Amino acid sequence: MQDEDRQQSYLVGYARVFTFEQIMDLRQDALRKAGCSRAFTDTISGATKDRVGLLQTLSFLCAGDTLVVWRLDRLGRSLKHLIETVTILHDRGIGFISLTEHIDTTTSTGKLIFHIFAAVAEFERELIVERTKAGLAAARARERHGGAPYKMTAAKLRPAMAAVGQPETHIGALCRELGVTRQTLYRHVGPDGALRADGKRLLAEKRL
Repeated sequence: MQDEDRQQSYLVGYARVFTFEQIMDLRQDALRKAGCSRAFTDTISGATKDRVGLLQTLSFLCAGDTLVVWRLDRLGRSLKHLIETVTILHDRGIGFISLTEHIDTTTSTGKLIFHIFAAVAEFERELIVERTKAGLAAARARERHGGAPYKMTAAKLRPAMAAVGQPETHIGALCRELGVTRQTLYRHVGPDGALRADGKRLLAEKRL
């Protein structure tokens, strides 16, 4: 809908559930009670980038409207993605309300809360980068297996766990820094940064 076609501003709801087994009615009822005249939905994992319902929601919204969600994690795949999305809405003159957390960026208090969220997310990102760099430097300094570029060590594994799964991490660059192949990395650490069987075994051997 084009801006010039609008005769009024809208409270626009967006709801998402993980699977078809979950009940959408609870979310939709909450959005209706909040005054939403339109609501869009997705039944899909939050990690999925292409969410048709969310894209329809963002396309429908115009300056002066307010996007309403049942809970913060229904909108963003991560804190970083959530902040980016709300910032884009703000730049378009669109408000944001999360019912569960009682956040309303159309108020001064709501704006302050989101500024704090953004500052915390940036601080966390910088800490991760610093820890990763320090861990990689320690791994290079302690490496006792020169000429064996595919070997994962406990010293390499810890910074790898901190880095894998973070939005700013480039896996190819990380593997080059660690001196391991992508296959070796993922044998020890999953895409979400969780330890796999080889990683657990490596750390257990280190403690012996």
